[in-house]
Amino acid sequence: MKAVLALADGRIFEGKSFGSTGEAGGEVVFNTAMTGYQEVLTDPSYKGQMVTMTYTQIGNTGINPEDIESSQLYLSGFIVKEYIDCYSNWRATMSLDAYLKENGVVGIQGIDTRALTRHLRDNGAQNGIISTIDSDHASLVKKAKGLPTMAGLDLATGVSCCKPYHWTQGTWDLADGYADVDPKTLKFKVVAYDFGIKYNILRCLVDAGCDVTVVPATFPAEQALAMNPDGIFLSNGPGDPEPLVTVQENIRKFIGKKPIFGICLGHQLMGLALNGQTMKLKFGNHGSNLPVVDTATGRIEITAQNHGFCVDLDSVAEICELGHLNLNDQTVEGIRHKTLPIFSVQHHPEASPGPHDSQYLFGRFVEMMEKHKSA
Repeated sequence: MKAVLALADGRIFEGKSFGSTGEAGGEVVFNTAMTGYQEVLTDPSYKGQMVTMTYTQIGNTGINPEDIESSQLYLSGFIVKEYIDCYSNWRATMSLDAYLKENGVVGIQGIDTRALTRHLRDNGAQNGIISTIDSDHASLVKKAKGLPTMAGLDLATGVSCCKPYHWTQGTWDLADGYADVDPKTLKFKVVAYDFGIKYNILRCLVDAGCDVTVVPATFPAEQALAMNPDGIFLSNGPGDPEPLVTVQENIRKFIGKKPIFGICLGHQLMGLALNGQTMKLKFGNHGSNLPVVDTATGRIEITAQNHGFCVDLDSVAEICELGHLNLNDQTVEGIRHKTLPIFSVQHHPEASPGPHDSQYLFGRFVEMMEKHKSA
């Protein structure tokens, strides 16, 4: 079946439908990862977006029930050059096409994704429409122009959990798969705020020795402090951090009282809570091959990233220093407070699949909590 992708600036791409049929819209971004499309599909941070995979063949490892990062698919649409229906993987249970159909996600294949990626790099991420039911280009462009822009959108509260829950599952093992860890062996109590949290973040916290309680995005700080945690974790998530005023006020109540670690949207919210500013990037950074330097050690790390906003370092320079720097575009990849046990990073140290260069950051959080407990 024919499918059309129309961008708000009038650029049109014609291809073939796969996944669900119908019409879907959102901000069109590109992801440069060669593997991990299943994790991309289930990452809540892609809420409101349509993802273009720059790797040429997608679908050849199928879908399995273990490599997911949340309970459902959040992205609006999926864009690939060549969909491979004949999958081969010892854990696979279904095809990507069937998975998208089951979850109502519209896909388009057979387009020049390199041309689309270059267009987005030159002109910036922008809204688009994928349709299998409307082939009128002018009509589709008009619909794309009518979609709300990502700036100003609170999407995090819509993907957050509804009530607190306990997490004790560790990372995947070749022999045993996923296994629960005895809470008695977990030394540090952590309250993790869910703005669209990925499962593997929780697993990495557990592996680092954390007994994790996950709470909703707007969970009152007073109730979190009443749990007497050793630390506060701020998760990844979708959308613009600026509208999350209640969340920022919550975070301020933890500052100076508990060690805090933030990732991605949690990093941006940390910057805002410290009275800093954030800004939208032209096309964002999405992929698993992006170089970052840890300014504390000078070590270069290859990282996974998925963000369209970043923190303005100058706006928090009086109280924070640069923790990590993106070597591609020189944007802020992390900050650390000059006097308090607080740090955050824009990239994803839990990346799965992806580089594990930054997983030491979970250990850094544990060391921070250890020092705070003994102080």
